[in-house]
Amino acid sequence: MHAPDPVLPVEQELIPSIDRVEFVTVRLPFVHPFGTSVQTWTQKEALLLRLTSGDMVAWGECVADPDPFYLPETTRTAGHIIRDFLLPLVEPGISMRELGRRFTHVRGHGMAKATVENALLILISLQKKIPLHLLLGSPAKPIMSGISIGLRDTIEELLGTVRYAVGRKYHRVKIKIAKGKDVEWVRRVREEFPDIQLMVDANGDYTLDDKALLQQLDAFHLMMIEQPLSYSDIYQHAILQKELKTALCLDESILGLDDAATAVALGACRILNIKQGRVGGLIPSMKMARFAADHGIGVWSGGMDETGIGRALNIHLQTTPGFTLPGDTSETSNYFAEDIIDRPVFLDANGYIAVPEGPGLGVSVLHDRLMQYVLGWERLR
Repeated sequence: MHAPDPVLPVEQELIPSIDRVEFVTVRLPFVHPFGTSVQTWTQKEALLLRLTSGDMVAWGECVADPDPFYLPETTRTAGHIIRDFLLPLVEPGISMRELGRRFTHVRGHGMAKATVENALLILISLQKKIPLHLLLGSPAKPIMSGISIGLRDTIEELLGTVRYAVGRKYHRVKIKIAKGKDVEWVRRVREEFPDIQLMVDANGDYTLDDKALLQQLDAFHLMMIEQPLSYSDIYQHAILQKELKTALCLDESILGLDDAATAVALGACRILNIKQGRVGGLIPSMKMARFAADHGIGVWSGGMDETGIGRALNIHLQTTPGFTLPGDTSETSNYFAEDIIDRPVFLDANGYIAVPEGPGLGVSVLHDRLMQYVLGWERLR
């Protein structure tokens, strides 16, 4: 289904001249392994795009993994697409909307596109000497926090992690589920924590043949079940949603505004998880969130275990209209012992996150810290 493509004010911004373009690849170890139904990761390998214009430096973070186990894009494929197909389309003086139009000639590769778009918008906000959220058209506000808990080896280990999250006042707790680690695990969490906002994320581990099992989750009054069926499916989710009381949330199968419109038209979900780094950037995400809000669909900002660069970017995005539910932005300490930026994410006494103030992202990359984790540094032009 085709959805209207409104023009946002930020799309009128003009691309500045760029003196230098570089790739920087970093690898940060996780504090704890992060497991889902498709893979367990012990470290974050991130491809960073560094743009220099005069004395301004802007960073974009690609959310792809080095492997194709979550989605087809990888850090190496994203680097290829950025270098050989997207950067040649970037021209000083054209608008961000024109750049978006040019990007449509490249099919897919939302993670690569988001990396370039993010860095350009941050550069523009730095040159205007305003925070990114103001460039996007929204004032700062306290951001609700949500935590994503990966698969655990035992129920007791899971319960211990949920206890920690509740103690930190997270507004929403998400637990990963997979076949064999689902109904009884959720039951135990709900028994100990009857009042928390709880959701589960299957990362596509089930099929329609598992309908009866998934219907058992209705008993636990969950906020949502995220992507229970195939990562590429919308239609079968529409069939399943009619059989469940619990709201379904789509994530991986929503790649853009038209996919969101199709899901809404089919009744495939009641909630959307928008990962800006996966769907092509901030501008497509804002359009999807506004469309969803207009159609009574809840939206939250998903995370991809980003470094502090991507984490700060997601915080700024959540100031914009349509992001009504607690997102995946949690404290840096849940992922990294130390980060590459100077202002790690932490929660206040009520579980909220403050939007970083100052030009651009409001955070700075620590060069010495960055160099501890660098795998490669490549000058493109």
